[in-house]
Amino acid sequence: MTVGVLALQGAFIEHEKMLARLGADSFEIRQKSDLDRSFDRLIIPGGESTVMGKLLRELDMMDDIRKLITDGMPVFGTCAGLILLAERIENDPAVHLGTMSIEACRNAYGRQLGSFFTEDKFNGKTIPMTFIRAPYISKAADSVEILSVTDGRITAAREKNMLATAFHPELNSDTSVHEYFLNM
Repeated sequence: MTVGVLALQGAFIEHEKMLARLGADSFEIRQKSDLDRSFDRLIIPGGESTVMGKLLRELDMMDDIRKLITDGMPVFGTCAGLILLAERIENDPAVHLGTMSIEACRNAYGRQLGSFFTEDKFNGKTIPMTFIRAPYISKAADSVEILSVTDGRITAAREKNMLATAFHPELNSDTSVHEYFLNM
């Protein structure tokens, strides 16, 4: 199995390290021609959603990635990746990939000082969760399976081939979320 990791900015290296621990091959997607490589899954890491969206447009990758997702390629978006996948962003008129039937609330926990660590359930298992300027899912369609709720807010969900987390599982040692993704 080969996973393409969007590497325009953000926490992509940490995802690559987690995938290597699980025995999955990965490579970095930095330009449109990288999408021509053969891969089975895609990770959209945390970072700055506005910057990532702008770069995806400038590098002419937005439509190609959207097509991969709508054609059924499993995709995992963390933090900014969740925002890029969302059909709507509560406090931002922008829509990026817009493939997942969720509404995201950007920077929902405040600025960098609002970042925090906790342990909570993901798909029924208690795992460590690191939130950095994190969003949350403010609305989800009936087709969306809620996988995690933290302090009353949806922080992980799956719809068909799309997985999204508001937290950064790649920044902790627990491999549960990445294992879940690789088994989708």
